[in-house]
Amino acid sequence: MKAYFFTYTRQGIHTCQKIKASLESQWNCSIFAPERFSVEGIKFLNRDSRKIIRDLWRQADAFIFVAATGIAVRNIAPLIKDKTVDPAVVCVDVAGKYAISLLSGHIGGGNRLTKQIAQAIGALPIITTATDINRRFAVDEWAQEQGYVISSMQIAKEISAAILERDIPIQAEVPISGALPVGLIVADKGPIGISFSVYAHEPYPRTLRLIPKVLTLGIGCRKGATAAQIENAVKTTFHAHGLDVRAIQQVASIDIKKKEAGLLSFCESWGLPLTFYSAEQLSSLSGEFTASTFVKQTTGVDNICERTAMMHDDKLLIPKTGVNGVTVAVATKIWEVQF
Repeated sequence: MKAYFFTYTRQGIHTCQKIKASLESQWNCSIFAPERFSVEGIKFLNRDSRKIIRDLWRQADAFIFVAATGIAVRNIAPLIKDKTVDPAVVCVDVAGKYAISLLSGHIGGGNRLTKQIAQAIGALPIITTATDINRRFAVDEWAQEQGYVISSMQIAKEISAAILERDIPIQAEVPISGALPVGLIVADKGPIGISFSVYAHEPYPRTLRLIPKVLTLGIGCRKGATAAQIENAVKTTFHAHGLDVRAIQQVASIDIKKKEAGLLSFCESWGLPLTFYSAEQLSSLSGEFTASTFVKQTTGVDNICERTAMMHDDKLLIPKTGVNGVTVAVATKIWEVQF
């Protein structure tokens, strides 16, 4: 993760260095300061810091200003877009007395980073998000930390508002372990609630679905299958079974498909990692699979999509499904909701 520090005084540089030392095991840190201080390891602000920050904005995970909050606000104001994409922004005074979470406290991890910085340098963390100061469950922050996809940011905002007034019901298709956070109850009914599921089912009138990325998509295809054909096969199969495509963690296929442009393009456009297995590896996998003599004669293994999907997963969720020259199978890891 990338963190960029900006400071404008010698005392601020010293504070930046203390913070950087505490973060370097997890963060790639760079400190920007005026050239007149000539401190080793510091990147010089040889032009308007606002232009530098603008250039770095979309590639950064966090900006840490060791300066007055006004300086931070004026620098970032024109760049702020949305809490789902903006980096975390933390402001620390030059003496290191206070650490303030300014932007993207939940999804961007700003609150968590603020607390980490405060603990490292002995500062007082300033957190102003309502769920945190009322010690209620912050659904967007929790989802980001646990790797769940949020089905709707609008409903997530509604959950965050409602949880300040009452407990919010939750349900899951898998076991729920650990003590429930303050503000949550397990219940089937309520005007608004949270569902943990890979399925698109919405049990409450206003349902926020938290989608775990636990599915492996096994794909077989005819030579020359296009990305559009593969995408259509995946969407058709998932829709028929009521699954959410956002639960896909990875794609797998046989190694003779390594140069299939359509398959490679599909995975790239969907942002999914693609793993290939040899016929020998797939044949060694034990279990019951939908066998095809033709597939075995042409590839050396009796089934591609089911076997590739199951190479590292626990349960076959969707067996071999053919759509216009593309075969799709889906496997899932055994998972649970852990608090």
